[in-house]
Amino acid sequence: MKDKSVFNPDYQNSDISSKIVAGLSRISEAFKVLLWEKAKLLGLSPIQIQILIFIAYHKPNDSNVSYLAKEFNLTKPTISDAIKVLHQKGMITKNYSLTDSRSYSIELSDTGIKLVAETDDFAFPLKNGLKDIDEASLQQLFGTLSNLIYHLNQNGVLTVQRTCYGCKFYSKHQEKDYCNLLKTELLNTDIRLDCPEYEEKNRI
Repeated sequence: MKDKSVFNPDYQNSDISSKIVAGLSRISEAFKVLLWEKAKLLGLSPIQIQILIFIAYHKPNDSNVSYLAKEFNLTKPTISDAIKVLHQKGMITKNYSLTDSRSYSIELSDTGIKLVAETDDFAFPLKNGLKDIDEASLQQLFGTLSNLIYHLNQNGVLTVQRTCYGCKFYSKHQEKDYCNLLKTELLNTDIRLDCPEYEEKNRI
């Protein structure tokens, strides 16, 4: 019903879940504004910056058109166009497959590495906004966000996620989170949103 829309202030103000959704929307807008400002400063598009940052911090096997399309919920042609521009600007190199000449992974060039050093601070204002919040509140907020991200992935809203909850190494031991790869119990603050060792567990 229209009256129960999360965007209807009258309903929103009486429903905490709607307030949270509205708050996440505001934060999403702030993220986009900060990214756009950095993109304009460097003469790149937002997605080009995001691709460069992703390649800098993730496995080479994930730095290809197909995976990047899923990561950013964009079409392969859109990602290919962005990569083409980055290649023309000398910011990336392409490593073609020995078995398939159409397939390639992407690495940063020296120019790309320097650019990432200038770009990946764009989200610092968001991080700085959390500095006055006490540790217990931050831990509670993180726990809520990590569960929400996993829920959205399980419902097909987020195509890719690399959080502990969806990993084959994750399990519950006596109602406690546990990593079977690290052989250790996981505290709330140990749960990862983007784990390098993540391997998707089989869905039943």
